[in-house]
Amino acid sequence: MFAEIKAGKFKPFTSEYVIQELDNTQDVEKLAKMKALIADCKIAVIPENEEIQALSSVYVTAGIIPEKFATDGLHIAAATVAGLDLIISLNFRHIVKHKTIFETKVINTREGYKRVFIHTPAEVIDNE
Repeated sequence: MFAEIKAGKFKPFTSEYVIQELDNTQDVEKLAKMKALIADCKIAVIPENEEIQALSSVYVTAGIIPEKFATDGLHIAAATVAGLDLIISLNFRHIVKHKTIFETKVINTREGYKRVFIHTPAEVIDNE
């Protein structure tokens, strides 16, 4: 996927919430690799804001995202508020999950946002 990003197939984004999660890791090597990947792929960072936090709270209140894992709601809300088309994730517990995909679509529509498609990397890369 990152080769396709570098080739210009995708315009990549992450959020300040992801950066905060990375900064909390105890694995210094992993942190360095992830920060280098963000820089190498010129991944734009969506800043924190109240609109993202409010939408994430709607996901948690609706029971789509467990309160204990509210940061996963922030990831989805950041992409939604930024108007992105896709979320690419390997988080199968709370993000790449039928319930989450379906119910965030419903909430996003109700709240006046467009649908954000949620997929795994394997679903979107050219894999011949």
